[in-house]
Amino acid sequence: MPELAVNNGVNVEALLAAREALKAAPEAAQFTWRATCTWRNGTYARSTVRDFHGLGQEHSHRTEFSFETDHPEVFASEDRGATPVELVLVGLASCLTAGVAAVAQNRGIQLRSVEAKVEGSMNLYGILGIDSEVRNGYDGIKVTFRVDADASKKEIEALVAQSQKRSAVYDIVTNPTNVTVEVV
Repeated sequence: MPELAVNNGVNVEALLAAREALKAAPEAAQFTWRATCTWRNGTYARSTVRDFHGLGQEHSHRTEFSFETDHPEVFASEDRGATPVELVLVGLASCLTAGVAAVAQNRGIQLRSVEAKVEGSMNLYGILGIDSEVRNGYDGIKVTFRVDADASKKEIEALVAQSQKRSAVYDIVTNPTNVTVEVV
């Protein structure tokens, strides 16, 4: 009986071809991602993502994506969306999970399921101005993966490690990033 090909829904051949093409055109690898946020009321806002720059030109997603953010009722808000700090966790989980799928496809490992649970701990004394010694952001973030695949535990751990090594969001969260804020 012939061996079945692995299909995790990732076109690794296209990704590897893109990597080779970008080696020959490093300027094309410079991307600018954009998001726009519009305040609605209270702590409620709507963010959109549509256009980006890369491969030397402007691009648009097939559709505009929108994200509603707010704070929960325990913060005297109306809870009309996830909090911005929760969206950071969503970004991290999504990036790492996509990486696991891509690495598994490249290594010929068939996935049956992948779930990432992400938890961030935070002391509100910082953002509420109660204690200036307490940082405003997360004290720590924990990611726990449950992966069901045709692979050993060691191979699965290697998938996750490689995903972590190549994850843009993991890098953003774990390393300082220069952020410029200006008012026009």
